[in-house]
Amino acid sequence: MKIPRIAYAAFGFAIIVIVLDQLTKAWIMGGLDLREMGHIPVLPPLFNLTWVENRGVSFGLFGDGSARWMLSAFSIAVAGILGWWALKADRRLLITAIGLIMGGALGNVIDRIRFGYVVDFLDISGPHFFLGAMKINFPWIFNVADSAICIGVILLILDSVRAEQEAKVGLAAEKS
Repeated sequence: MKIPRIAYAAFGFAIIVIVLDQLTKAWIMGGLDLREMGHIPVLPPLFNLTWVENRGVSFGLFGDGSARWMLSAFSIAVAGILGWWALKADRRLLITAIGLIMGGALGNVIDRIRFGYVVDFLDISGPHFFLGAMKINFPWIFNVADSAICIGVILLILDSVRAEQEAKVGLAAEKS
């Protein structure tokens, strides 16, 4: 099977995300010793570095670490499916999204396998946003892999909307 040239971009993005994710985590763990310090104010209250050992998934699900291997296997399977999808994809935005999500998933899998938890440290929980009369905090602490996954999902949705709009334009042109 010949790998399309555009698919290499997805794999390249994934490798870049994995390398950046693992380098930042190595710096946080070894260079800064954030684990011992717990918290380093950088631009208080907007941005801080805070040590978190994420043993579960979002919102504390499986927070006791019981699903370590299940979550690892699931993430590897998702990355495999995304890799297969990259071989079929032909749009740049889609390829970028796939690469970011795949790299983020594998970056976090590396942590789960090595440590039994995912290392999170980027803390922007200080800012408050107002939505009407409601005050909203952003309470999550995340890492480079999590950021790549979120950006990738946003790009995936954007690509889907763009592809749908292009299909509708194509149908409208054919009807005239």
